[in-house]
Amino acid sequence: MWRDRLMLVLMLPGIVYFLLFFYVPLLGNIVAFQDYVPFIGFANSPFVGLQNFTEMFSDPDFWQAVVNTLEISFLQLVFFFPAPILLALLLNTLISTRIRRLVQSVVYLPHFISWVIIVAIFEQILGGAGVIDQMLRDHGMQTLNIIGNPAMFKPLVTSQVIWQGTGWGTVIFLAVLTNVDVDLYEAAAVDGASNWRRMRHITLPSLKSITILLLILQLGNVLNVNFQQILLQRDSVGPQAAEVLNTFVYYHGIVNGDWGLSTAVGLVQGVVGAILVIGANKLAHVFGEPGIYQ
Repeated sequence: MWRDRLMLVLMLPGIVYFLLFFYVPLLGNIVAFQDYVPFIGFANSPFVGLQNFTEMFSDPDFWQAVVNTLEISFLQLVFFFPAPILLALLLNTLISTRIRRLVQSVVYLPHFISWVIIVAIFEQILGGAGVIDQMLRDHGMQTLNIIGNPAMFKPLVTSQVIWQGTGWGTVIFLAVLTNVDVDLYEAAAVDGASNWRRMRHITLPSLKSITILLLILQLGNVLNVNFQQILLQRDSVGPQAAEVLNTFVYYHGIVNGDWGLSTAVGLVQGVVGAILVIGANKLAHVFGEPGIYQ
């Protein structure tokens, strides 16, 4: 403790942050078992047992939100999760350091743009009065009707996540690739290994552990999708297509004041996420991978 005192002091703000905004709020889960009224507080709100959970599981809107959340999470897992890996592999093949840094700077930029701006950009391009539909209309062709089309909503939000997060997601993978011993590539080239074989037997194995770790963490968020992104576009396609668990909690808790039901949903999200992380981590151990903890 004394030897690492400076490091511990540097960690203190992060520890305080997690304590205040993640661990202390866990005490608020008692609301899931109460008919909570903010004006009388936790102590005086009547205890209702599992009534909120019964109401939640019997609500068809809840199950629709679960289905929408799982569908969006699945699309993001299949199409977004591999995107940073592929981009990192592509950037790693660039010989010129100057070009690589330029490309990295460009692809990082969308990460720092707010979802309000991103949604507005997609609206200007793919909306009914957007650039593409206007061009099709000017040429007498049928418009695409992407923005506002419930059937296209889930692919749309997935494409937005890919555009916004792929560049930033390459940071970790590029850090791993830069630590791969160059001598391994040189030895493989001397032995006559092609670029594909070098990638298959050197590059990809070096990414295996970090990919599994990030995949486990991604599974823990399977019931959580970007709240702000969905909320900004929910009304354009309707709740049937766009209601997810996070917006379900918002409208039932913040808007309608049903604090007990919304807290019960949040508690279920947390429990399911923890089970998935622990289970996936155990599965990683079975295959000889360290996972996120031993």
